[in-house]
Amino acid sequence: MNIEIISIPKIEDYRGNIAVVEGNCIPFDVKRVYYLFDIPSNSKRGGHAHKEQLELLIPLSGSFDVILKDGRSTKAITLNKPDKGLLINENIWRELENFSSGAVCLVLASDVYDEEDYIRDYDQFIGSVNSNSSLI
Repeated sequence: MNIEIISIPKIEDYRGNIAVVEGNCIPFDVKRVYYLFDIPSNSKRGGHAHKEQLELLIPLSGSFDVILKDGRSTKAITLNKPDKGLLINENIWRELENFSSGAVCLVLASDVYDEEDYIRDYDQFIGSVNSNSSLI
């Protein structure tokens, strides 16, 4: 599956730690930043894939699960450390769930918002993955 856990450089200090995202820490230039917060624990977010955009999800506070699907397999990853981000490459379906109280998910994206880049229907996603794999 085309995902990766990225370690974010941190500076440890008795007064508190600092995590730094700069330079080549992530494999793309950040064009958009947004964050999810005040999410009820029984809510689900995501429910889409991107055709080209890459995203790095960072749990700034609390924890949540990311369910990832590539059309062949499913993987669940719990994010709960603010110095570990989940890099999700293109054509990966993602669903976020099981948010802890006070959870905050920071998203760094490789491009600005473009509705045309989204696949929001799972059946369409599976069809797209199957048609792309038959071209190989």
